[in-house]
Amino acid sequence: MRLKRMTALGRPISFLLVFLSTQVGVGQEIAQAKTVLPAASSSRAVVVQKLPQLGPESPKLICPAQLGETLDAIANRPQFQRSRWGILVQILSATPQTLYARDSQRYFIPASNAKLLTTAAALQQLGPQFRYRTSVYRVNSPSNLMALRLLGRGDPSLADLQLDSLAQQLSRQSIRQVDHLIVDHSYFQGTAINPSWEWEDIQADYGAPANSLILNQNAVELKLFPQVLGQPLRLTWADPAEALQWDIENHSVTVGPQDPESVTVSRDLSKPILRVSGQIRVGSEPESISLAVLDPVEQFARHFRQALRANQIRVARTSITSDPRPQNEPEVAAVESASLSQLLIETNQASNNLYAESLLRTLGVTQSNTRTNSSAEAGLEVVKTILTELGVDPQSYVLADGSGLSRHNLISPATLVQTLIAITQTPQAKVYRASLPIAGVSGTLKNRFQNTPAQGVLQAKTGSMSGVSALSGYLDSPNFPPLVFSILVNQSDQSGAEVRQAIDEMVLLLTRLRSC
Repeated sequence: MRLKRMTALGRPISFLLVFLSTQVGVGQEIAQAKTVLPAASSSRAVVVQKLPQLGPESPKLICPAQLGETLDAIANRPQFQRSRWGILVQILSATPQTLYARDSQRYFIPASNAKLLTTAAALQQLGPQFRYRTSVYRVNSPSNLMALRLLGRGDPSLADLQLDSLAQQLSRQSIRQVDHLIVDHSYFQGTAINPSWEWEDIQADYGAPANSLILNQNAVELKLFPQVLGQPLRLTWADPAEALQWDIENHSVTVGPQDPESVTVSRDLSKPILRVSGQIRVGSEPESISLAVLDPVEQFARHFRQALRANQIRVARTSITSDPRPQNEPEVAAVESASLSQLLIETNQASNNLYAESLLRTLGVTQSNTRTNSSAEAGLEVVKTILTELGVDPQSYVLADGSGLSRHNLISPATLVQTLIAITQTPQAKVYRASLPIAGVSGTLKNRFQNTPAQGVLQAKTGSMSGVSALSGYLDSPNFPPLVFSILVNQSDQSGAEVRQAIDEMVLLLTRLRSC
């Protein structure tokens, strides 16, 4: 199960400003293709970005010698005079030929394009068949007491269904009483939240903590319902127990059918206080908001006890530990994730930050040769080692996380192109490319390039945060050899839609290349 962030299309929601202004991932990249309708309208709509289409009267094919002038004409438009453009376009081959370069060696904030490096390293090192395993062990205890230890290994796809499977496995062994349940979150070391992430990001589901015990993507859904005129909005949680974790300050109100609508949801900086204000019209549909859970380990333990109870297994005592335990305990139940090849599809096509951060920490735990207090830091070292072995210049990028949510990430377009080319020279090439969004078809590119020559032939990773837009990937041009490219825009004062429009025009120019 994937908890999806719900965004409001029928009313202005200040939550989007509070939580999504620097978002990296599917929510941001898709939400930017939507629009808020006037307050007087109660309808909802999704506005798909309109792109130049190449019909019978469209410009003719162009030669490589013309490419620089045409791309420069877009990047040099007056509205982009304060923006930084980094671009590299090469013919995809073992000895690539550069067709166009603009500041391709300089550093840029990559947003979710950082996932291209993380997933390439993970695939190369772990292999496409790697699976996360969540285990329950029998603990030796005095007086024949039944003690179990649940060990999580950071599976980002784990959901309540898998916890029920663990409980069923225990039930089939005639276990009816657990005297001591130990919930072990020692697998990943260090903080679950990157210290360089912005406060507004870590409140929303796309900034959920990446720890050893992940459940339902460490997010919970909150719904806001209008009531009778003049009454505050009613709040309901998808997980009712989550309500016990928060103190709610509800200053919202239900207004008349002709009144404007807006809602603000924010968290206190230091306390578990959720503040709700604003107004929704009487009779309107509820608003759904997905938040990062406050305590993912406690949530995991609570849900596992519920799964055990549903399978007639009583738990007398529960404790939580972060101290590694001996490895000689017998495993009595286990569940595994889908293969890495499938997990990468969620990571790259949906631009899932939590998946990328878990993969980074997994590399740090399973591949690092040095002991460290931070699995994430160890993972960053492993990523650099692997990419260097693939031929990526280690001096051409600086990674602060695995997802791209940090603004401390610095990557050049040349680095991204080197990575994209390097992975094509490995046995994992097809799996890697299959994980990328396809223009007009899937992932964060589903609503882009529809009904254009790029549809179906462009596979690329998107990236968006305030002031940053990115697109890097492969293009199987119909009249030209396959291309690999990276387009990064930083320090932009234009809307995300405006910048993406220009980026998409550049990609459409690449589809018009012919050999001449």
